[in-house]
Formats: sequence, C-alpha cells, structure tokens
Amino acid sequence: QVHPVESGGGLVQAGGSLRLSCAAPGRTFSIYAMGWFRQAPGKEREFVAAISWSGGNTYYADSVKGRFTISRDNAKNTVYLQMNSLKPEDTAVYYCAAPKRRGVSTDISWYDYWGQGTQVTVSS
Repeated sequence: QVHPVESGGGLVQAGGSLRLSCAAPGRTFSIYAMGWFRQAPGKEREFVAAISWSGGNTYYADSVKGRFTISRDNAKNTVYLQMNSLKPEDTAVYYCAAPKRRGVSTDISWYDYWGQGTQVTVSS
C-alpha cells in the first residue's frame, strides 16, 4: 500500500509561484513513477505532470508546459511540483498519485494510489 500525502498548496497572486510536495512512504518509492493531477470545480480531474522512477523522463500537460516542473528525491520518498507563472485557470485541488505497476503514463487510469489533495488558488 502507498499513501501519498500532498502539501504546499495555498493562495497566490497571478504570476506567482508555489511548490507542491508529495511524500509517498509505504513501499520502494524509487522504482515507481509518480504523477500530479488536478481538479477544478465542476470539471473532471486532469493530468498535469508525470515523472519516471529515475526522474530521467518527465511529461507535462500542454497547459502547464514551460511553467511547471516535476522532480523527485528518491532518498526522501518525495516528488515535487514547482509551479511558476501561475494563472487563475490553474486554480484547482492538486493530487499526487502512484501506480501499482512499473512504468509511467499520463493516463489517469494508470494510477492506483491517490492523496487527499491540496488546494491551489490563484487570484487575478
């Protein structure tokens, strides 16, 4: 079992930055990919970013490419999402997720373990 726990959300003005963290103890963190997703009010949960087990491969939604950076520290069992140049449309609950299987995907159905989410609000 894996129990991701997100932190780092908050209220920020447009153009500002936030860094989200996700601690994922419970198994050998370093051999599994991790993903970030978000869900805005009234919308479906959507892919934001994913990272392979080694950190050597990263994937981003077009809407965040060039502004967000996903990274991981396997020694700390933690994955990060650095969010720069934030926009009001980035407002959402952000979720960290981990799969049961090896390999990385941008597909939400690939991920089995989910955190409770952390709220990010960007004011205009």
